Amino acid sequence: MAQIAEDLYLLLLDNASGQPGLERDRRQRVLSAAVLLDLAYACRIRPAVAGDNVEPGRLIALAAPGRTDPVVEPAFQLLQRQPLRAPSAVKRLSRQTEDDVVRHLEYTGQIRRIRLRSKRFSHPYAWPLTNRERVGHARSALLSALFDRRPPAPATAGIISLLHAVDGLGALLSLNDRGWRWVHARAGEIASGSWVDEYPTAMPEVNLAVTASAVRAALA
Repeated sequence: MAQIAEDLYLLLLDNASGQPGLERDRRQRVLSAAVLLDLAYACRIRPAVAGDNVEPGRLIALAAPGRTDPVVEPAFQLLQRQPLRAPSAVKRLSRQTEDDVVRHLEYTGQIRRIRLRSKRFSHPYAWPLTNRERVGHARSALLSALFDRRPPAPATAGIISLLHAVDGLGALLSLNDRGWRWVHARAGEIASGSWVDEYPTAMPEVNLAVTASAVRAALA
């Protein structure tokens, strides 16, 4: 499952309007980055290092058994064809990733499509949630990591890292100045990879953190 990308999109959906937060360009880029992190956590991609037959830092696809999730498959196929720098990968994927995420969430019954008659919205559809359990869990985990300083699970750490990179946490939170100072400091810690020391980690978590560092730089 593309947990990072899907949870991120569900978190961005406004309860009242059924519209995703963040303007289109930032939203498309951050969702494209999210599918790359999903692949990294599944150990399907990683940044090249010295000793690889690829320029260090380029994202490379790794051989692994089994099929990938349909949401992340286009990203995996892209890197199978050619290792790419993170900015290039994010740019190419941004053309279709949001549509892929929305289509899969609708197909699996987590959101539903409603055509809008109003011209106030740039998108002709609203996407209300069919069940709030998943997004409620994702929001609770995010708030606990930011405000209670609980060690974030990998998916939560990935979401916080990406939103921090695009200054997108304001799409989820409404805080006073003191609250924002706290959140930016804590999110910065998580984005720096400190969560790897807080959370029981193995290779998937380490690969996620290393890849997140490369992808965040592409979003800045």
